[in-house]
Amino acid sequence: MSAFIQQLPALLGVLIGALGSYVVVMRGDDARFRREQAARREDRRLAAYAEFARSLRASVSTMFRAAAQLGNDPHPHPLPVEEAAVRLGEASEARDLAWESVLLLGSPAVVDAAREWAAAVAEMERAVRAERHDPEGWTTLVAKQRIGRERFYATARRDVALPAGHSGRWQTRPRPEHDAA
Repeated sequence: MSAFIQQLPALLGVLIGALGSYVVVMRGDDARFRREQAARREDRRLAAYAEFARSLRASVSTMFRAAAQLGNDPHPHPLPVEEAAVRLGEASEARDLAWESVLLLGSPAVVDAAREWAAAVAEMERAVRAERHDPEGWTTLVAKQRIGRERFYATARRDVALPAGHSGRWQTRPRPEHDAA
């Protein structure tokens, strides 16, 4: 019995060491699991945001072409409004499906920014479908849509912890020579 009592401290040390190792491994696995889950959620949110943006952009691109046909936009490839209507219907369906993912996965700030951008695009679509010839009004609608897009991208980037990106604005007409310097 005295041999057992002499080895009891060593046995307790092994038992405490094994228990400590088990706790450390379990905590490490749990932390890794939470990090992987968070990364998967961010990937899904980013994919939902990108799909929504692509679907809106498809509508906008079609509307630029249709507006060019109406004399409102300088797009080099005009598209008859009847043909644009078919494309806009398809783009609207894609946008509705992408919207559901944004609602499910998006933060409230991103959902609000997405709604604002979609509303601006809807205004553009109403103008195209009404076949209005109003270049100044069209320019105002395009500016509102660009502001909505920039806000959506900035908000989405913050939500998925991406660095700030480019505004997406680019010069569509050559600048006068005196501005080039």
